[in-house]
Amino acid sequence: MTEQMSHVEARRQASVLVDQMTLAEKINQISWKQPAIDRLNIPEYNYWNEALHGVARAGVATVFPQSIGLAAMFDDALLHEIADVIATEGRAKNNVFTAYGDRDIYKGLTFWSPNVNIFRDPRWGRGHETYGEDPFLTSKLGVAFIQGLQGQAKYLKLAATAKHFAVHSGPEGIRHEFDAVVNDKDLYETYLPAFEAAVKEADVEGIMTAYNAINGVPASVNERLLQDILHGAWQFEGHVVSDYAAPEDVHENHKYTKDAAETMGLAIKAGLDLVAGGIEQSLHEALDRELLTEADITQAVVSLYATRVRLGMFADDCEYQQIPFEANDAPEHAELSQKAAEKAMVLLKNNGILPLDKNALNSIAVVGPNADSVRPLIGNYFGTPSTKTTILQGIQKAVKPETRVFYSIGCGLFQPHAESWLAKEDERESEAVISAQHADVVVAVMGLDSTIEGEQGDAGNSQGAGDKENLDLPGRQKQLLERLLATGKPVIVVLMTGSSITLNGLEDHPNLAAVINAWYPGARGGDALARILFGEVSPSGKLPITFYKNLDGLPAFTDYNMTNRTYRYYTGTPLYPFGYGLTYSQVEIRDPQVNVDVAKQSATVTATITNVGQVATEEVVQLYLQDATQNAPTNPALKGFKRVDLAVGATQTVEFNLDATAFSVVGDDGQRSIVSKQFTAYVGVSQPDARSVELMQQSPVQIEIAF
Repeated sequence: MTEQMSHVEARRQASVLVDQMTLAEKINQISWKQPAIDRLNIPEYNYWNEALHGVARAGVATVFPQSIGLAAMFDDALLHEIADVIATEGRAKNNVFTAYGDRDIYKGLTFWSPNVNIFRDPRWGRGHETYGEDPFLTSKLGVAFIQGLQGQAKYLKLAATAKHFAVHSGPEGIRHEFDAVVNDKDLYETYLPAFEAAVKEADVEGIMTAYNAINGVPASVNERLLQDILHGAWQFEGHVVSDYAAPEDVHENHKYTKDAAETMGLAIKAGLDLVAGGIEQSLHEALDRELLTEADITQAVVSLYATRVRLGMFADDCEYQQIPFEANDAPEHAELSQKAAEKAMVLLKNNGILPLDKNALNSIAVVGPNADSVRPLIGNYFGTPSTKTTILQGIQKAVKPETRVFYSIGCGLFQPHAESWLAKEDERESEAVISAQHADVVVAVMGLDSTIEGEQGDAGNSQGAGDKENLDLPGRQKQLLERLLATGKPVIVVLMTGSSITLNGLEDHPNLAAVINAWYPGARGGDALARILFGEVSPSGKLPITFYKNLDGLPAFTDYNMTNRTYRYYTGTPLYPFGYGLTYSQVEIRDPQVNVDVAKQSATVTATITNVGQVATEEVVQLYLQDATQNAPTNPALKGFKRVDLAVGATQTVEFNLDATAFSVVGDDGQRSIVSKQFTAYVGVSQPDARSVELMQQSPVQIEIAF
């Protein structure tokens, strides 16, 4: 394996180039749209590209499940493989685009992904871009994704950017002026760990600042975040980019500075290197007013060019420049997308109806607003799939030729307003009910899509600016489901959603036979769901977020305190707990053992898992630790996960290695330390609660440490 170019060497080479630039040329390079410098043979470059779950917004590319679905796999090795494929496609596109002289937006090698913010509140519209609500899971998956994007050769395959730094998770509608007030305990325990792991473990090349302020200081000029923590404590060596037009917010919306020149002076001094927006030219005035020096600007440009050097843009020996155009959208990449979707889908309820026997099925009704829609397949920040399979199409392909598939949209996602639309809705609803009455079983495909939950400006729910007002099925979907259940036919609900959603108590209806959360499953989502429905593969996804019954007891959306938030601090009974997900089989976890190594300040937890059911399956074994000290989370916290493949009757031993950090807690001062000597470990297939403990027939194990 070739050793990756060091930051020191990259900065040395970058300095040679930057030292030849004039002041005006340097200022021009602070922009996300860097103009060419012909006299130095430097081509133009555009920093803005996206790769949240596939190369986005640049034409055809493989579309993988949305990030929240990738998190539901609980499989960092597979996520690394997916990221490597995304990087291959990104390079393939860049190689051919630049060969044709196209260096526009979404054509470069600096990708503004992943989003490692914590999904702290189910109302947040961009939560599905994240890896869920847990800092441990988010850290592990973020590191895997970044390492997959950036590769391990001499040059970076792509340059990843962890966003949005920091303390950012809505509300979308006020993000440009919002001040996220956070105490040091929550800051260091919840909001920063994934970013720290991205820097220290994955050597992420880029960090993107958030729109919001943190405790009164906008993120783009926040010296504590950028200087003290990022560059100081963590020794970050890459470049820092603002979210689009975030510097403008500093003076226009946060009113933190008087004008653009003052903003840019503070931003560059704080550690911002790249402006995604249009106020970089105010650096001239900032210099005239002595708000910063040319040396400050030079340092920023060197950081940016060090990234371009590490990407091999000025080299003749970069192996990634040989990746051909044919490597994009390759058939094996589509197969990987489907594999990911199969592992991501979460079986939330099953009365035994699943898997369906296609040989005994004479007719099936597939109804609902998401049944034949492409939008809920692809989420947001997506590429264009060359082929795609909706849920309806997947079922139609999977059943026997003689099996009748009835289809009706049933209703739209939104509540219609005009009287003419109301009549049409009644007509659609009646058709769906009639289809159900003529079928052996009903598959109701409901939920949301990115027109309801998404980024401000992209989503269609202008009232919520991309956020949700509640956890209910929107529009007339609940009414449609009630009418379907009233037919007496067994109903399987397929939810396509990127966040917690509730059926308002209908989960317990006797005719609601099964519930599958399919997320936004990517271009091959219909094929993946069909394979699960008909038993070709056992579902194995787990919830990376808590599914709440409603919003009762949750703090205000604008409250960033973690009290009663996420599975670690929630004191209520969830609809479905974090880590939850059924399979078509049953497992038993036995004989948990603990071995403590005092000298190494570490511990090893082992347990055996046996498939005692009748179906081969994959299962995600999860380790949680409970610490009873004052500063510990209220509930047991995830400290390890392993996906295992189990044939019928098979037994495997699963091992978790815990370092001292696993036993530490964060105090009110933000400092991490080991306080307790007694811990309770839970090894299971979900967050430990009454349901999961009974299901696994397992007992917790005590850990005593002496370090």
